[in-house]
Amino acid sequence: MTRLDKPGAGSKATDVGSNSHEQNGRPSKLPFALRALHHRNYRLFFSGQLISLTGTWMQSVAQSWLVYRLTGSARLLGFVAFTSQIPVFLLSLVGGSVADRYNRRGIVITTQIASMILAFVLAALTLTGHVQVWHVFVLAGLLGVVNAFDIPTRQAFAVDMVGREDLINAIALNSLMINGARMVGPAVAGLLVASIGEGWCFLANGVSFLAVIAGLLMMTGLAQAHASHAGSTLGSIIEGFRYIGRTKPVRALLLLVGLVSLLGVPYAVLMPVFADQVLHGGPRGLGILMGASGSGALVGALVLASKKTVRGLGHWVAFAATGLGVSLILFSCSRSFWLSATLLLPAGFCMMIGLASSNTLIQSLVPDHLRGRVMAVYSMMFLGMVPFGSLLAGALADHLGAPATVAFGGTSCIAAALVLGLRLPALHRQANQIITALQAADGEPSEQITEKPDILTPRGI
Repeated sequence: MTRLDKPGAGSKATDVGSNSHEQNGRPSKLPFALRALHHRNYRLFFSGQLISLTGTWMQSVAQSWLVYRLTGSARLLGFVAFTSQIPVFLLSLVGGSVADRYNRRGIVITTQIASMILAFVLAALTLTGHVQVWHVFVLAGLLGVVNAFDIPTRQAFAVDMVGREDLINAIALNSLMINGARMVGPAVAGLLVASIGEGWCFLANGVSFLAVIAGLLMMTGLAQAHASHAGSTLGSIIEGFRYIGRTKPVRALLLLVGLVSLLGVPYAVLMPVFADQVLHGGPRGLGILMGASGSGALVGALVLASKKTVRGLGHWVAFAATGLGVSLILFSCSRSFWLSATLLLPAGFCMMIGLASSNTLIQSLVPDHLRGRVMAVYSMMFLGMVPFGSLLAGALADHLGAPATVAFGGTSCIAAALVLGLRLPALHRQANQIITALQAADGEPSEQITEKPDILTPRGI
């Protein structure tokens, strides 16, 4: 079993060289909900990612509209989403193993450069008028391969920047950052696509990667993970699966995330159909709809960032899945553009609360030396299941229509939430045991704790 020697992973770790207010002996003026920003390295990461992710959301919306404009097919929208996300399902386990064995900052720098190059290629093809649908498929697939290594590494990289004591807040701020960009990016993309075309969105996304690359290069004194490379990659992956298999709370959360990602989250793939055929809003309408969902998610991230402990998050996950299901069913019934946009606010809120709370709970239950591999499985269940859901949504929309497809996804989310709610008491007991053991052992739970939970500790979730 590989043990990572990470100063930033311990319960009293600080961001070495971060020059934070707390480290300089001065009280921080940042609100409690922004406490992870005390760390200089995380501030660099946060600011760079905020700019880059805004560009990423611009490209996502513009790419969907480009495919829809070229083909007019809901099925092909699903296929493109499938192509871009299936590599995450197939390769993220390898990416998680790499994240636990090699320099995480170096991996993220490499993936960001690769993503930037792919964005510039798509921009060049589109702006010169040579783009074809197969170009979009190829570039989307290559970006998916890059993301299979980037996503689990970035998830695990947070603890290197802020330590375990601020990890929960860093996860919430990551969600805040993603959804802030999700609110701004689609709205800007809708305006640009309607006025000057999709290619400029792709170009802006390529340029935006320079911000996050610069931030990563400016980091100093990272609590960097160093690991022995002994053992095979396959053995490393199996070790991660064994931990998940014997840890029921983690397994239950991953299954719920997978189901919501398969049947609930792909409603976004059908937004061009709703914007054009159902609500008659065009590209500007698409930007507003996506921005509304992002606005709700942004509020959810703020709520989660203000939470001090993981207490109660299990119930948050169940309630969020229910709220997402109800919102999607109501959205599918609406034929008013502004009512539909309004209904996407709670949908985005609940989706963010559910997924980010699951992420927080899972990371709270995972020992540091397994973090990359477990987060790779999380990536598989979150993003890796979305391509199958996108493919299914596109096929069902062609036969049943987009509204009926979204309603089916909402009903499935409610059913999954009910199952989780019934199992919560038993899952609480084991989760409490594991969290207490991690705190006592500085991130290394014992086998007995993960396999034979029978004590309910005061630190309930």
